[in-house]
Amino acid sequence: MRPKALFGTVVVAGVGLIGGSVGLGTRQRFLAERVVGFDQDPAVLEAARGMGVIDDAQLHPGPWLREAELVVLASPARALVPLARSLEPFLGPQTLLTDVGSIKAEVCRELAHLPFVGGHPMAGSERVGVQHADAALLENAVWVLTPDETTDPAALGTVRRFVEQLGARPLETTPEQHDRLVAAVSHLPFLTAVALTELVAQSGDRDLMMLLAAGGFRDLTRVASGSPRMSRDMVVGNREALRGALAAFRAHLGELEALLEDPEAMLGRAEAAKRTRDALPIVRRSLLPARFEVVIAVPDRPGELARITRALGEAGVNIKDIEVLSIREAGGAVRLAFDHEEGLRTGTRALQAAGYEVRGRG
Repeated sequence: MRPKALFGTVVVAGVGLIGGSVGLGTRQRFLAERVVGFDQDPAVLEAARGMGVIDDAQLHPGPWLREAELVVLASPARALVPLARSLEPFLGPQTLLTDVGSIKAEVCRELAHLPFVGGHPMAGSERVGVQHADAALLENAVWVLTPDETTDPAALGTVRRFVEQLGARPLETTPEQHDRLVAAVSHLPFLTAVALTELVAQSGDRDLMMLLAAGGFRDLTRVASGSPRMSRDMVVGNREALRGALAAFRAHLGELEALLEDPEAMLGRAEAAKRTRDALPIVRRSLLPARFEVVIAVPDRPGELARITRALGEAGVNIKDIEVLSIREAGGAVRLAFDHEEGLRTGTRALQAAGYEVRGRG
């Protein structure tokens, strides 16, 4: 009763937090017949397979890549282009590439000769590694796609569908515009967090400052807790756009310093800042509790939802929530949430007995 997937084989090249989350989402939403993880660390691949992130694992590029229909490049930013070049000799004529890197102009320029669509999911965490991967990390996240004049429209459409069916929200910019935007809203905040933590660490009152640091300081410096190497690669790789953002930021700080003698003007700036901050969109993820959920593949046939609910009802299982994740010509996927762990186990057995393929969320 399993519908045809969007892809045959998807390769996740670099199985870390984001790559692992892409792998989990691809498997849980039945977007590929097979997900292959490629990484140089066998322990990472072993963990990924144990978590259900991937179906198969590979340590070295080789002829196995020829079967790939989509390769997701998910290495640190500085390694994206070398990674693509190492895979290129083994790719099949049907293979499409995309990436999840935070720098786009240089990557898109260097990979323009390949069937490549640049991408960047605006999602992440200060935690790193595949052990923290979660498909919900991508749900409702803005996923920037960066086509240029060399991008095949059909390839762009395929990657857009993949992003949408992972539950993310695709948005298109040019590679150069992407880099300018993330310099201000992502890369500059990291440098600000580094500067603030250095201000505390190098103070003669360090211990007292650490003791007094409250929620505001922790919120402002949270991004400094991420991977130092990945963050370094991010800001160095986007240094030209980041220099412009830094210059603008210094100018704003200078203006605010000048307003320290003008309380009313400072109040006006503070009120404007509050309006801007309060207007930021709230991205809601993990709307359903992950612990008691399953995802099932559903063929495109009349009455499938009725069959699902009947099978669960006959087993005495209550459905807490239901969500249609994706709809394709050959079928789609549905997420079901249950009240408790026993309901999850009983429901899973009932659905499998009815002929459905069932996958739990990681």
